[in-house]
Amino acid sequence: MDDTSIYQFDVPTLDGEHVSLSDYKDKVLLIVNTASECGFTPQLKDLAVLKDEFKGQDFEILAFPSNDFGGQEPRDGAELVAFCENVGTNYPVFDKIRVRGPYAHPLYKFFADRKKNGKLKSVPKWNFHKFLVDKAGVVTDFFYPFTKPTSGKVKKKIARLLGKK
Repeated sequence: MDDTSIYQFDVPTLDGEHVSLSDYKDKVLLIVNTASECGFTPQLKDLAVLKDEFKGQDFEILAFPSNDFGGQEPRDGAELVAFCENVGTNYPVFDKIRVRGPYAHPLYKFFADRKKNGKLKSVPKWNFHKFLVDKAGVVTDFFYPFTKPTSGKVKKKIARLLGKK
């Protein structure tokens, strides 16, 4: 397996299991660190709209709740599941992880290390930092929290990776 791909990582699910990111091979991915009590939390609904817009195509959104910024994700487990269902998430939401610093999940350490991922160096500065990953599992771009998931910029880059103009 290519070590510049995200497919080398396992991530924790809300039910305590682990899933290999290789399960998402051949899909364009938007990976987002989320929080339920953040000013950007309305983007959870925007992400659902974006997912619907690319429905039936090889596109998936992966949400990783994190409490790293201002303690804005106090929920865990069933409470987190209930919150996500309430806001209408139609994409996988994983268990809460760290996304920066020495205790960051290995996936986020990978995003922060250009030598490892071969492309960029980006550490989330706040909740709703977005990473775009191509069908080969290679991180190709990132978007800051203030960039809405439904922005033309994000949609164009996803469409390009899907092979659409």
